[in-house]
Amino acid sequence: MAILQMQRINIYALDKHCKAILESLQRMGVMEIEQLDISDSVFYKEDTSAQQTSYRRNANTMKTASEILSIFIKSKRSLFASIEGRKPLSKDEYYRRIDNYTEILNVAYGIIQDNKEIIENKAKIAAYESRIESLLPWENLDIPLKSFTTASSTVILGYFPEKLTYEEIRLRIAQSDPELELFDTEVISSDEHQTCVFFISLNSQIDRLTEVLRNQGLIFPAFSTDISPCDAIRTLREKIKRRQKLSAEHKDRIISCSNRLDDLRFFEDYFVMKAEQYVQVDNLSYSPHTFVMTGYIAEKDASKLKAYLTENYDAEVELEDAEGEEVPVVLSNNKFTEPVEGVLLSYSAPHRKELDPTGIMALFYYIFFGMMFSDAGYGLVMSLGCAIALKVFKNMEQGLRRSIRMFFWCGISTLFWGLMFGSFFGDAVSVISNTFFGSPLPVIPGITTPIWFNPTEGAGPTKLLMFSFLLGIIHLFAGLTLQAVNYIRNGKWLYAIFDDLSWMLLVGGAVLALLSTEMLASMAGFRLSTIWLTIGGVIALVGAVIILFCSARNRNPFKRLIKGAYNLYGVTSYLSDILSYSRLLALGLATGVVAQVFNQLGSMFGTGVIGVIGFTLVFIIGHTLNIGINALGAYVHTNRLQFVEFFGKFYEGGGREFKPFSIKTKYYNIKEDI
Repeated sequence: MAILQMQRINIYALDKHCKAILESLQRMGVMEIEQLDISDSVFYKEDTSAQQTSYRRNANTMKTASEILSIFIKSKRSLFASIEGRKPLSKDEYYRRIDNYTEILNVAYGIIQDNKEIIENKAKIAAYESRIESLLPWENLDIPLKSFTTASSTVILGYFPEKLTYEEIRLRIAQSDPELELFDTEVISSDEHQTCVFFISLNSQIDRLTEVLRNQGLIFPAFSTDISPCDAIRTLREKIKRRQKLSAEHKDRIISCSNRLDDLRFFEDYFVMKAEQYVQVDNLSYSPHTFVMTGYIAEKDASKLKAYLTENYDAEVELEDAEGEEVPVVLSNNKFTEPVEGVLLSYSAPHRKELDPTGIMALFYYIFFGMMFSDAGYGLVMSLGCAIALKVFKNMEQGLRRSIRMFFWCGISTLFWGLMFGSFFGDAVSVISNTFFGSPLPVIPGITTPIWFNPTEGAGPTKLLMFSFLLGIIHLFAGLTLQAVNYIRNGKWLYAIFDDLSWMLLVGGAVLALLSTEMLASMAGFRLSTIWLTIGGVIALVGAVIILFCSARNRNPFKRLIKGAYNLYGVTSYLSDILSYSRLLALGLATGVVAQVFNQLGSMFGTGVIGVIGFTLVFIIGHTLNIGINALGAYVHTNRLQFVEFFGKFYEGGGREFKPFSIKTKYYNIKEDI
C-alpha cells in the first residue's frame, strides 16, 4: 500500500511527429498532459477548435447512423454488455481499419438520409390518413366537396355535430323560418357524432338559408376538394402506397448496411479519439519546426516511455523530480487491497504527504461487510458469481473489475462469518431436513450449528454487540495510529503523543476500567480483575491530562487550557463513534432473521409435490430479495463506518487523482504497451 512516486516529464520533438506521439501516448495511457504556456518570440499555440468540432461532428454522425442501423436490424446489446467491456484491438488492426473512413462516412450519411426519408414518408402518410378519415363521411357525395354558385342556385355543404334525420333537419329549418321553402336537402352520412348534409337553394334566398343553418349549428368543412370525395380518397390511398413503397426501399437500403455496424462503431470511437487528441494539442507549445509537451508520469513508467519516444521518434525527453509541486496521486496496492481503492477515491484521493490507507481500510472493510451480511450461503453465492464474472468476461473495464473483485472478497468474508454464526441461507438446511425428511441432520459445524455462537439465540445478541464495540475500538485506534505515523514521518513526534496516543490512553483505559465493573461484565460475559479498575483509571487519567494541557496549540497557557478542556469534551464523540458500530449487530441480525422467516414461510406449504414447489418458489424469491436488500445495506453502512468513523480520525485527503491522457471509447480498446 503506497503512493507511487511521480515525475515531471518534458518532451521535445519535431512537429512532424506530434500526431504519432499523441496517438501513442493515448494508447499507452501513462502520462497526464499539462497545459504549457510559453510566451516568447519563438513558441506559439495552435487553435484546434475547428478540428475538434469536425471530429466530434463525424463521431456524432457515426453514432446516429449506428443507432439507426441497430434499430432496423434489431441489434440489441446483450444482458451482460455492461460487464463484457470493450473489444480489444491491436495497433496493427487499428491502423488497417482507419484507411476506409471516407467510405464508412458515406455509408453513415446514406443511412441517416434514408432514415430521414422514412420519417418524412411516415409524416406524409399520417397526414394522408388523417385527410382520408375526414373525407370518409362524405364518400357518397358525387360532386366536389365545396360550396359553389351557379347562375340561379347555390350549393351549401356542412355538418351538424349530432345525429339527425332528414325529417328532423327539415323540421328545425321550418320552425326557424316557416316561409323558407325553395331549397332542397340531402343527408350524405350520419353517425352518433355528426350528420353531413348537402343543401341547394335559389340565389334569391341563399342568405336567409345560410343564416338559419348557422343558427341551427351547421359547421362548414375546414377543407375543400376539386374532385369528389370518393376520387380524393382513392388518390390519397394511391399516394400512401407510393410512400410506403419508397419507405420500404429506404428500409431495405439501411438493412443492406447491416455488415457495416461494427465499422460505424469503430469510427465513432476513432473520431472521439481524434477529437481528444486535438484537445491535447491545445496544451502544447509550437515553434516553426518543433513542439514541447509537459506533464506527469509515474516513476515506474518514466524510463520506459523515455526509451520508447527516443527510439521511435528521436525525441528529447527530460525527467525531473516533482518535489514541491501538487502532483497527481497514483495508488499501488496488492490484489487483496487494490479492489477497495475505488471506495477510497470516491471519498477523496490522499494527499501526497499522507499514507495510503487502502491496505488497513480493506481489511476492516471486508470484515465489517461480512459481519453485516453474515450468511454463509449468501457469501458463497456472491463469491461464486463474482469469480465467474471475472473468469468469463476478460475485457471487463478496470473500474468494474475492481468493484467485482472487492465484492468477491466481501463474499469470502460473508462466508466466514456465516459459518462462525451458523447461518447458511438462514436455517434452511434444518428446515428442509425437518419438513421434508422428518428428522434433523447430524451436527455440521457452520451449517446446522455455529462454529462460534448463534447471534439470534440466548445471550448471542449481547455477545455480538460487545464484539462489535471491540472491533470498533480497534478500528478507531487504527485510524489514530495512521495519523501518528503521518506526524512522525513529518517530524512531529509530540503531535503524535498529544493528538493520538493521548486518546488511545483515555479510551483504552476507560474500557479496561469498565470491563472490571459488574455492570459491563454482565454484558461482555467476562470480568477483569478489580485491579484493572485502578490500572485503567490511571491510564485514562494520563490520557486526559495530556489532552487537557497539550492538545491545544497556543502560546497563552490560559487559552491552551481552555481549548484543551474543550478538546477533552470530545470524548463524547468517541462514545458516539463506538456506539455506531452497533450497526454490525443490527444488520447481521436482520439478514439472519429475515432469512429464517422466509424459510418458515416456505415450510408452511407442507410436504409432497406442492410443498416442494411452494418451498422452492418462496426460497428463491425470498432469499433473492434478502440478498439484494441486505447486500446494499451492508455496502452503504460499511462505507459509512470508513468515511465517518475511520477517516474522521486521521484522513485529510484533498489529493488530485492521476488522470492520464488515455482512450475513452465505447466499443473498442486499442492498447499499446511500453
